[in-house]
Amino acid sequence: MKPTAQALARTYSDREYPDPWEKVLDYRRVQEYAAEHPNHGRTRVGKALDLPLSRVRGWISNGMPDSVRGIQTAIDRGWLGPDPEGETAAALVELLAHVLAGGSITSQTYVPSVTTGRRVVLDDVQAVFDRIGVESVVRRANDSGRATEVLPESDRSVLGRCLVTMGAPAGEKVDLDEFPPVVWNVPTAARESFARIYVNHRAREYSEKRTLVVQEKRSQTYLEGLSEFLTDVTGESVTVSGHNVTISADAARALCLA
Repeated sequence: MKPTAQALARTYSDREYPDPWEKVLDYRRVQEYAAEHPNHGRTRVGKALDLPLSRVRGWISNGMPDSVRGIQTAIDRGWLGPDPEGETAAALVELLAHVLAGGSITSQTYVPSVTTGRRVVLDDVQAVFDRIGVESVVRRANDSGRATEVLPESDRSVLGRCLVTMGAPAGEKVDLDEFPPVVWNVPTAARESFARIYVNHRAREYSEKRTLVVQEKRSQTYLEGLSEFLTDVTGESVTVSGHNVTISADAARALCLA
């Protein structure tokens, strides 16, 4: 299950490698060769592995590519290849719902943030970060004119990149082509939680009826995927018309939202 090391590596841009994952593999080759031949300098290592000496010099002198450092951080946090049945996978999927429906990830730094709302309170968002294993920072909590925003306190970029590998967009959400397949990989309880979080962030209520409407400026493929997912989770009618996903009263009740 994503995040995987390969997918995470490929969120890093690299001028030397068309595929950033290859840089990770080369770094590992250098470390393995240097460990087996501790008396070999950069020249012999580079020639043996057919790599530029300038690159080898940094890697055998405690230098480390950002992608490798990010992978190691994600491993230490337990975010890579999480057990789909486990708590970490469920928490990551819930955070993905918060980011997709009520947050964002910056395109340059990959820092994720989530805004609170009437149906999604501060405690809800902080609890998800806690379960993932990071403390959270709250911005604008006392600003009545702007929504409260919650961000991870540490390892922000790595967490954001993990979410991107799971299907969250970095930058404009309207560019998202498909509903994230990863949400189908977790157990029913986690899928229900994702659905409830998403709808709580996005759905509009109507005083005269119990149906809910999610309005999204996203591709038709994404909206149909969201509708299919909500239909599967609730077992009730969820339909798409234009940019609107209409959640029937029965589906809303199945999510305990009506």
